[in-house]
Amino acid sequence: MKVLHLSTSDIDNGGARAAYRLHQGLRSLGCPSQMLVRAKFSADPTVVAERSLLTKLGPPLSGLPLRFYPQRPDGTFSPQWLPDVFAQRVKQENPEVVHIHWVCNGYLQIETLARFQKPLVWTLHDMWPFTGGCHYNDDCDNYQQACGACPQLGSDRTGDLSHRIWQRKAKSWKNLNLTIVATTSWMADCARSSSLFKHRRIEVIPLGLDTDKYKPHSQPFARDVLNLPHDKQLVLFGAIGGTSDRRKGFHLLLPALQRLKHSGWGEQIELVLFGSARPEQPPDLGFKTHYVGRLSDDITLALVYSAADVMIVPSIQEAFGQTASEAMACGTPVVAFNATGLKDVVDHQQTGYLATPFEPEDLAKGIAWVLSDQERHQMLKDNARNKALQEFSEAVQAQRYLSLYKEILLPG
Repeated sequence: MKVLHLSTSDIDNGGARAAYRLHQGLRSLGCPSQMLVRAKFSADPTVVAERSLLTKLGPPLSGLPLRFYPQRPDGTFSPQWLPDVFAQRVKQENPEVVHIHWVCNGYLQIETLARFQKPLVWTLHDMWPFTGGCHYNDDCDNYQQACGACPQLGSDRTGDLSHRIWQRKAKSWKNLNLTIVATTSWMADCARSSSLFKHRRIEVIPLGLDTDKYKPHSQPFARDVLNLPHDKQLVLFGAIGGTSDRRKGFHLLLPALQRLKHSGWGEQIELVLFGSARPEQPPDLGFKTHYVGRLSDDITLALVYSAADVMIVPSIQEAFGQTASEAMACGTPVVAFNATGLKDVVDHQQTGYLATPFEPEDLAKGIAWVLSDQERHQMLKDNARNKALQEFSEAVQAQRYLSLYKEILLPG
């Protein structure tokens, strides 16, 4: 059974790594899987980069329609209007299943999906597939109707760009042989409530990872390698652009840290931040902070997780939360808010702590709860690793998808 994955890239961000991990998992089960990307960062020969002129023009031209909305606030919004060559490429490859992942930033035109003429599986790495262009809805539920008057465009017109994108999707995708896969029950519920996907088959399959790479390492060894202190409890936070992306919740972590500092933890805790370099003028986080930069290789990431005593994932909205599952695979408990995709990943007081959304006070309480009892901390570490092995391993994920592909391809 030949499967072709379409993804903007392979390993340079969370959605790309998720697609690549599934690709690797399927190949390990003997499935002839291939990836077709615009930007290739791995040396894997089974990942092919499409280098046509149209593909190269995608990123610089994709945002042109947004110029008509000068009051638009910051945030990712994808019109996906530029033509592409992928219908021809899919025909050349002739897979039995086309598996779509994150395909924005000018990579895949909305109308192209209907030209594939193959069974389609689409893994939701964010909300874009069922909205009028935004990737996360914030507090807007217009995607449940027909979009329009989009707050992420700064628009009050019902017939704005978001509504026109919604119309293009509704028209082009009406008769697709399309199965939706959400990575968490929250994302599945959002998709079921959407006007575009409410009549589609929607399955839930968590994201996977290589639990032989993401595994607990000796904490003293990990701290030696990373030049981190041995006599402190280390609190870890990490996300690409995490300190500036409001959705990642750094603005909620700050008051939680201040609360910890003033409740007696000032001499016990130090912070470790990854995902971005140390800023020229770093903010006062209340604790000594170690910036370890942007990390992309699995081994270094596993060492960072292993060096920490607790991982904080304070996201406001998260389709899944791979930093949480990666940390758990390395035996590191996770503190997050009891909301969106993370409530599927973290089990409250079993593999970490789920704080009341979106209260910094309870976030601080959760950090202290995880760190304050050594015996309980070891129980959390063991439970976190066990859950990762049972639910988030690459092999388990790949087998679930392989079963889904076979079911979709059954005649009748």
